[in-house]
Amino acid sequence: MTPTTNNPFAYAPAPESRSVVDIAPSYGLFIDGEFTEAADGKVFKTVSPATEEVLSEVAQAGAADVDRAVKAARKAFEKWSALPGAERAKYLFRIARIIQERSRELAVLETLDNGKPIKETRDADLPLVAAHFFYYAGWADKLDHAGYGADPRPLGVAGQVIPWNFPLLMLAWKIAPALATGNTVVLKPAETTPLSALFFADICRQAGLPKGVVNILPGYGDTGAAIVAHDDVNKVAFTGSTAVGKEIARTVAGTEKKLTLELGGKGANIVFDDAPIDQAVEGIVSGIFFNQGQVCCAGSRLLVQESVQDELLDSLKRRLTTLRLGDPLDKNTDIGAINSAEQLARITALVETGEAEGAERWSAPCELPSSGYWFAPTLFTNVTQAHTVARDEIFGPVLSVLTFRTPEEAVAKANNSQYGLSAGIWTEKGSRILAVAERLRAGVVWANTFNKFDPTSPFGGYKESGFGREGGRHGLEAYLDV
Repeated sequence: MTPTTNNPFAYAPAPESRSVVDIAPSYGLFIDGEFTEAADGKVFKTVSPATEEVLSEVAQAGAADVDRAVKAARKAFEKWSALPGAERAKYLFRIARIIQERSRELAVLETLDNGKPIKETRDADLPLVAAHFFYYAGWADKLDHAGYGADPRPLGVAGQVIPWNFPLLMLAWKIAPALATGNTVVLKPAETTPLSALFFADICRQAGLPKGVVNILPGYGDTGAAIVAHDDVNKVAFTGSTAVGKEIARTVAGTEKKLTLELGGKGANIVFDDAPIDQAVEGIVSGIFFNQGQVCCAGSRLLVQESVQDELLDSLKRRLTTLRLGDPLDKNTDIGAINSAEQLARITALVETGEAEGAERWSAPCELPSSGYWFAPTLFTNVTQAHTVARDEIFGPVLSVLTFRTPEEAVAKANNSQYGLSAGIWTEKGSRILAVAERLRAGVVWANTFNKFDPTSPFGGYKESGFGREGGRHGLEAYLDV
């Protein structure tokens, strides 16, 4: 944000080449191993959030297409579920290796379609995507030993709806365990980020995956609703907003469909007075400004012990002035574009509400590009638990700062939320980490770090953050009849 002159280490642009990815002018739906037009011929455009340029035109699935995809998945299920686990594993290993081979291409594609910095897609998203397929490939022939009894059976057809913030990673979280356990899949990517899922469809063909095992249906909310409501879908997995999650829960209530929901969050990042300040600041930055804060487990509430508040905030503000906002394809960029105009409007409205309610806003000084959707890293001080910015999920690069005096107060404030997805603890005392973590109602608690993910570790929430777990051995259960 603030390049200095006469500096031998002054900023020089380091753009990743767009030429490594070849985006077609249009894409169809992926049903039964083939790309096909929507039954009603509907299409929609996907744009780059950083430039607002149209990247491609994509077929929009309707109810008839959903029916066709579910029928294909049902037909494929007979042979796929009958394969020995070691045979299914071969396909998953093959997919994982192709993802690694094409990771540079996929990283550029994801950055173009989503707006997040290339260093995140390249160094975080893609390695984790491959790791999930490798991990669940390893489970495919060991399901008898997963703790769910001898010979656990797959459920059937899994209907999966994923969000736009980690398009390819959320696809991996859903598809890898589903295939490893012998299920077939009908997946709907988010309407703003359909491209990496369609490229994944091509990877399935490249890996020789049998037709109908994976079906990809781009579309809007009505496409997702049709998948969820389809009579021949046995399992529904959804990652997204709490409001839509509640709607899905109402739809499947009274049916025999198995359901997992991974919804919103308002994670508390707790900094005690003995925490290493510089290390904590880096954790706070990655906790809320990674992926522009568009992370359900973001550390969007900073709870700092009163005695170190001034020192921490001074250091944090100083650090935020060094973050570089701009072209997501530049390898130096820290803060990319907001995913859509709609999301930018939501962030802007909630920040204005915070100011109107009396919280004190500070935004890092930076020049926002003239085209695209951008929001400067922002923090609020003088925040109380009654403020909207302390309660509602903003899903943007906005941090709310609250203070506490005792560990008991920290725990009470951290748990005072309708959400319960993640939390962070910063202290040099291991005993304090264990004592506080045990009392936090959050699915994931990080200690002296934040936003560390691993396919072997389960992820999920409490309260309005959803139920069920994805990742790890626990993630198998959602796709098995146990």
